[in-house]
Order: sequence, then structure tokens, then C-alpha cells
Amino acid sequence: MDHKDNWDQLNEDVISCKRCPRLVQWREQVAKEKRKAFLDEQYWGNPVPGFGDLKARVLVIGLAPGAHGSNRTGRMFTGDASGDFLFPALCKAGFSSQGESRTVGDGLRLKNMYITAVCRCVPPGNRPTIQEQQNCLPFLKREIALLKNLQGIVALGGIAFKNAFNVMRETYSLQSSKRPKFVHGRLILFEESPLWLLASYHPSRQNTQTGRLTEKMFSDIWKKANYLLEELKS
Repeated sequence: MDHKDNWDQLNEDVISCKRCPRLVQWREQVAKEKRKAFLDEQYWGNPVPGFGDLKARVLVIGLAPGAHGSNRTGRMFTGDASGDFLFPALCKAGFSSQGESRTVGDGLRLKNMYITAVCRCVPPGNRPTIQEQQNCLPFLKREIALLKNLQGIVALGGIAFKNAFNVMRETYSLQSSKRPKFVHGRLILFEESPLWLLASYHPSRQNTQTGRLTEKMFSDIWKKANYLLEELKS
């Protein structure tokens, strides 16, 4: 099985997953009821696979698909307010071909970056349970294993940071069992792991509209990621 076949199999496994009955029911209900603005659209309504450059050096981990964003379009951060904040920053930093992401076929391409999430199904109230997070972690582990050029991870939000650290602790047998506290902009380097871990607030409306996460704060995250890639370039 070649490299692309591994990705194809992973994406098939993600899309066909029904491990979490609560999330299966909710994602399908949202896709059926729809939001008024999107009544004429066919919602994706399935688990959402990651996407991006398969030679990526940076992995971005979010929380979960948005009810009327990724759950509608079928691509992470596409068609919702979080994506409206994320992609302009990525484009400015050179990771995205464009600063807008509306549909799967809009021409957007990622460079040196792959985007995924802790959970692949939209959760009610945007709150996946601990068990639902754990059910999805094997997909994240497989993505990390397939990203052969990976150098670092940017975790968007506390839940993504926690799960990224847990996966790294297991994958690389980290000696430290204590997870560092989530702080925006915190960079974690590990003696046992070739990957660094960078924490950022999630670009949700709750954070961006309240000023908890500003454009400058977010821009600085991607500047730091680019700096790390240059510093660690072999």
C-alpha cells in the first residue's frame, strides 16, 4: 500500500465512522434541519476528514466541525466564522493560497500545512464528551504517523492542546506525565520528540468578537510557526 492509499483509507475510515451515537444523531439532525441561510444547500452531514498538504511540516488541530460550517461544507474551517478569521491569517503567513474558504471547490490550497480536529463530528453545544474525544484520537494518531515531514503542531484551544499533548506523550514516550498549562502563545519543546507544540486560542466568535484573540495575536502565532520551521530546517 503506497502513501496515498494510506491517506485514502484513513479518510474513508473517518467518513464512515459511527462510534459516537450522540454525535451521529446530532450531525444528521443539523444537516436535515439546516440554517435558514443555507436551506437550498445539501449539507455534508458526515464526519469531516482533515485536509491540506500531505508533505506538511505543520499540523493544525481544532476542536470539531462547526454545525453550519464544516458539517455543511465537508471541509475543516470552511464556510464559518472561525474560518473567516483563520484563513486570512494563514494566507498572510504563506500557508494558504487564499484568505477565504467558502466551499470545497473554491480553489484553496494549503502549503506546508495540514488541518484537522480532535473530533470529526459536530457536537451539541460545541462540547464533545471526554469519551467522544477519545473515540476520535486514533484518527489523529494516524494523521501524525502519515505526515512524514511534520515538525510541529499548532493546537487551537485548550481541548486541542490537551489532546495533542496526550497523543505526543503516548507516541514519543514522553518522560513528563504532567501536561503543561494551556497559555496562548506557549511553545513546548520535548527532548524525546522531534515535534514542537504551540498553543493558540481557538478563532471562534466567542474569542474573536470579545477581543480575547485579536488579529495581531493570531498573526504572531503563525509568525512563530514560520520562525520555528526556519530554525529547525535540516
